[in-house]
Amino acid sequence: MTDTSGTTPTVIGRRTVLIATGATAVSLAVAAAPEAPTAEAAEPAPVAAAAVCTLTKEMTEGPYYLDGQLVRADVSEDKTGIPLELTLTVVDDSTCAPLDSALVEIWHCDALGEYSGFVGNNGHDEPDNGTFLRGGVLTGSDGVARITTVYPGWYRGRCVHIHVKVHTDVTLTDDGSFTGGQELHTGQLFFDETITTRVAALATYAANTVPRTTLAQDGIYDDGGAASGLLTLTALGSSTSAGYAGTLTLGVDG
Repeated sequence: MTDTSGTTPTVIGRRTVLIATGATAVSLAVAAAPEAPTAEAAEPAPVAAAAVCTLTKEMTEGPYYLDGQLVRADVSEDKTGIPLELTLTVVDDSTCAPLDSALVEIWHCDALGEYSGFVGNNGHDEPDNGTFLRGGVLTGSDGVARITTVYPGWYRGRCVHIHVKVHTDVTLTDDGSFTGGQELHTGQLFFDETITTRVAALATYAANTVPRTTLAQDGIYDDGGAASGLLTLTALGSSTSAGYAGTLTLGVDG
């Protein structure tokens, strides 16, 4: 909102969405806003500032969420698949400030498209302990959460994705889980189709007998890029099997 009465400075109060990936999430745009001199004031008005940050789209929780998962940095357990190292930065969309001590929780299917707690729903038989590829970590003062997992597979009707929630004010429990708090964001993380095609050709993933749905075919991903959860992926080595690092900034309504 702009107030032009008297000598009040012009303030850009409406936030603009800026797609931002990686660990650097905050950008400040500053511009001079001089006013015509008057008999009372010959100095220019103060500088106006606009905070510009990412607002990440909310998406469905889906049918495979389980309460009470472990707070841990590595959720891979013994699941086969190529490494995936996630760096997710959480910022408050109203101030662009990083959120400290926010719990970033993820859950996703394995290479065969099976979720822990629901094994068999994608047509494959394997052990189910109810915890693999589930869990989360608290952000640091920089708003960053780092989680190690494996590159997901796929299940019928959905492209490759990871579910994510952001909670604040949680209480850590003696059993390594968490309780309470406020849920600020529920979304999904998506993967570049070119890279997924390479991963899908590896033997571990090719064993998945269900036809793969692409990003373009998916009914939830809306081609919105980072604002809709599309990760920036960087190879961890010279071959696909070495895995990937995935980065994204999550702008939440804090």
